[in-house]
Amino acid sequence: MRSFTLTLSLSPMTVRKGKRLGITIQEHMAIDVCPGPIRPIRQISAYFPRLSPTSSFSEPLSPNQVAAPTTLSPGSTGQAGGPMGGGGGSSGLLSPQLPGAAGGGGSLSAMSSMDTSIEIDSCDSDDNTSLGTLEFDLLYEKATSSLHCTVLRAKGLKPMDFNGLADPYVKLHLLPGACKANKLKTKTVRNTLNPMWNETLTYCGITEEDMYRKTLRVSVCDEDKLTHNEFIGESRVALRRVKPDQTKHFNICLEHPPPLPSPTAMSTALRGISCYLREWETEQQRSLEERGRLLLCLQFLPPSTDGDLKGEAKERARGGLCVGVKRCAHLAAMDVNGFSDPYVKTYLKPDVHKKSKHKTAVIKKTLNPEFNEEFFYEISFSELATKTLEVTVWDYDLGKSNDFIGGVSLGCHSQGDTLQHWIDCLKNKGKKVERWHTLTNELPGSTLQE
Repeated sequence: MRSFTLTLSLSPMTVRKGKRLGITIQEHMAIDVCPGPIRPIRQISAYFPRLSPTSSFSEPLSPNQVAAPTTLSPGSTGQAGGPMGGGGGSSGLLSPQLPGAAGGGGSLSAMSSMDTSIEIDSCDSDDNTSLGTLEFDLLYEKATSSLHCTVLRAKGLKPMDFNGLADPYVKLHLLPGACKANKLKTKTVRNTLNPMWNETLTYCGITEEDMYRKTLRVSVCDEDKLTHNEFIGESRVALRRVKPDQTKHFNICLEHPPPLPSPTAMSTALRGISCYLREWETEQQRSLEERGRLLLCLQFLPPSTDGDLKGEAKERARGGLCVGVKRCAHLAAMDVNGFSDPYVKTYLKPDVHKKSKHKTAVIKKTLNPEFNEEFFYEISFSELATKTLEVTVWDYDLGKSNDFIGGVSLGCHSQGDTLQHWIDCLKNKGKKVERWHTLTNELPGSTLQE
């Protein structure tokens, strides 16, 4: 801690004929050094104290406390008994005085208590801006592969409108992934900084792998009818923290969004973490390939000996593969309105006679359609081992070519979950086997034509 005293004395200026103007300057400087730890430089917002929504400083401020001046003390050394009082070297040049502080020595301790007053769910908060807190519950149902987020309430939100209030709503996004495809949104609560929602938003088709590698982004925004909606704050929760079939409660502080990383620009300077950057780029590339989820139900029906059946039942009595297209979840948006008009097609390839095509109905303006349609392929069990089931999802467009959203191939030459689903169908004859599949924008060995 150093303080400076600068004294300037100017001699009277006299101008005489034949003599130059003479100015005498005397400079005195005193430097006092205070030993102690080096404290971080506080941001400018620290000099304008703002109470946190959960802080214990709830008493109204008096005019004297609000107008607490910033002191500039030439002779302050920070020792006990100095001009500013207090103790322990806590005062200094341009030290902010907070409400309730009995001098410069108490300013830092009061600031420290204010900074640590927001400690909810072991999350660090932004100590220079109070954006508010948010409460919500997360529940992952393993049996239905669904993630339920119950948005409860928010407290002490940052005012965004001229009336000192806001019109808040909550948005959910799954990262990594296409934001428009998996965005969920609550209703808007008008003119309040402490909204109550009590609304449950559900993600379908969330696998255990998603729970391990994905992050839920929860953001609070202010709705404006005439201008763009304004961002208030957000928080991100790693889904691996949520155990299956157990509700986990969160009470968190809203924060500013983190800066976006730039691996391409950083790769030269940060060669020591090249493995991390390569993994990050792989995740980003994988997220771009995801076009949504599809719930399929496969069932192989063995031949039946009952001869009294008629119609469709008689056809299925000969044995074959029954494909049930249940629903899709968070499909990629293909239209300018942010939605799609999806429908599903199925093929059993190789298809020499081109008679294996089946098509569902078109569901208008949605990214989470429900079809609940079944298609039957009359085929023997031995032939099925050489076939590949191709399921594709399309966006219907009137007057032009339909857009391909994504697809999945199931057969003995598949990999991962698709191969396991196919094998389970062949092993469990007569039983329905359901599974969610991730749609990709390319199918190996397939020519996609509408």
